[in-house]
Amino acid sequence: MNAPYVEIVDDPRGRLRRWLLFVTLRATARRMRVDEANVAALRESQARLDARLGGAHARVASTPVREPGVNAQWIAPPDAREDRVLLYLHGGAFMFRYPHTHAALITPWCEALHARALMVDYRLAPEHRFPAAPHDCHAAYRWLLGRGVAPRSIVLAGDSAGGNLVLATLHAIRSAGEPMPACAVLLSPVVDLTLSGATFVTRAERDPVFSLPQLIGIRNHYLAPEQLLDPRASPLFASFRGYPPLLIQVGTEEVLLDDAVRAAARAHAEGVAVELEIWRHMPHVFQAVRTLPQAAAARERIVAFIARHTDAAPQRS
Repeated sequence: MNAPYVEIVDDPRGRLRRWLLFVTLRATARRMRVDEANVAALRESQARLDARLGGAHARVASTPVREPGVNAQWIAPPDAREDRVLLYLHGGAFMFRYPHTHAALITPWCEALHARALMVDYRLAPEHRFPAAPHDCHAAYRWLLGRGVAPRSIVLAGDSAGGNLVLATLHAIRSAGEPMPACAVLLSPVVDLTLSGATFVTRAERDPVFSLPQLIGIRNHYLAPEQLLDPRASPLFASFRGYPPLLIQVGTEEVLLDDAVRAAARAHAEGVAVELEIWRHMPHVFQAVRTLPQAAAARERIVAFIARHTDAAPQRS
């Protein structure tokens, strides 16, 4: 981990808040069990949690997109430029949506960059199994291109399962011979659905969100065993050559830590400009927890990264 593309971020602020967050996550997310019988009930409970904890700024417009092959939501601050687009692929174990939480996560990015975001409502498992989700995400990128948005004005981003879909979409873009977006941001991505990363063992007791048995159950809803090595499902097994600059943020307490480390190493080995930030003592997608000071610090780094690879000059909030 001493390669120049890796940075260990140690921000000790908010220890009490972090402790309370870990206690809450262990009592909720870590105990969640997903089976065929309870998916609908879990979606209802997750929707209530999303409504209570999420929420973007009231001044930001949210407009649905319902067109053939594309379901999405535009999120646009008043001063957003039409030619700056963040294509956001949400997390949620390929099965859940958190529209309020994710809108709250990316709204400050858009405000700082004078950009608008297209948050894709890709089809969810288990009703729509792989490859429905990566197909929908690639279709959304093509839809933007078809509407005249320049690829160099598009930033691709996603968290968790959405980070998986970011890399799957880049793979699909390259396979189709289409122009790449300006850059991509991945928060705690899952990149290997064989679930063979070492930290599934070494972080098993430390991760307050996921356990290996839980992720195996989620995976079984998404795809069949013979599809595990498909690069659209496990993008770690694709070539990264030709991908745009990548920023990957991950916490040290995650069972998915090794996924991020291996993805960054593969990108670096294949000549991709990649920045891997490993945040000490942070859980899965900590950037969405607005009470953590580290979330604001991570956001500043994300905005600065996007600005370096586009013509956007970040604005101080």
